[in-house]
Amino acid sequence: MIARRSHIQRLRIAVAPIALGALGLSIFIGLWTSAALSLGKPVLLPSPWAVFQSYGDLIADGSLFKDIQASIKRVFIGFSTAALIAVPLALVLAYSRVLRGLVMPLIALIRPIPPIAWIPLAILWMGLGDPPSFFITAIAAFFPIFLNSFAGGTSLKEEHVNAARSLGAGPAALLATVMLPSALPMIATGLRIGLGQAWMAVVTAELIAAQSGLGYMIQISRLSLETSRVLVGMTVIGLLGALMIGLLGILERRVIVPWNHPAK
Repeated sequence: MIARRSHIQRLRIAVAPIALGALGLSIFIGLWTSAALSLGKPVLLPSPWAVFQSYGDLIADGSLFKDIQASIKRVFIGFSTAALIAVPLALVLAYSRVLRGLVMPLIALIRPIPPIAWIPLAILWMGLGDPPSFFITAIAAFFPIFLNSFAGGTSLKEEHVNAARSLGAGPAALLATVMLPSALPMIATGLRIGLGQAWMAVVTAELIAAQSGLGYMIQISRLSLETSRVLVGMTVIGLLGALMIGLLGILERRVIVPWNHPAK
């Protein structure tokens, strides 16, 4: 009897967030429908049903999947490039005071520049298409990943470094076996934030410097006053971004948490 009650309680705890989320979404769609009907101007605010129909049209002609594929490719390449550069650079700068003094002023100078400000240069350097989108996405993702990784690297306790050195660890071993595991939780946080920034940046880049992708679809739909298709693009971006960030969270729980909290 006690085991059954415990099982029911666990089931309620698991179902409660899903039920609340579904309720919140239903309320939002209801308010959206009421606002669209009251306004009576689909160009300004189409109804959820109109957006659903636009989903069907875009799926039927295959254009939605092509735009999704183009945007995911740009986000993945830009985000991966940023991570591969930002994490090692952050850990090296956290380790070396000399390199930190040389590079950090440049980082502080470039960091406040918004990714959209790089678009004119990206187009001049690389033309239109994928390369400028890769560049803008990488710029946007770089700084959250770098700053969190750097914070994780600099939070390493001095006694851990001294203990590793006393056992004969050199700079490479310190970075790989001491600093990297210690910084992993902060690196994971930076990766999640950087992925969100990458999605925002890729849409901005596609609005201006691309001829495919969800941002491009939003721009073309806006020019033709197809607001329902604009909302399709926006909701797809939200869904894809949430899905990718959720997958990163699962990877973090599977890889990083066991590494930092090994079973006793």
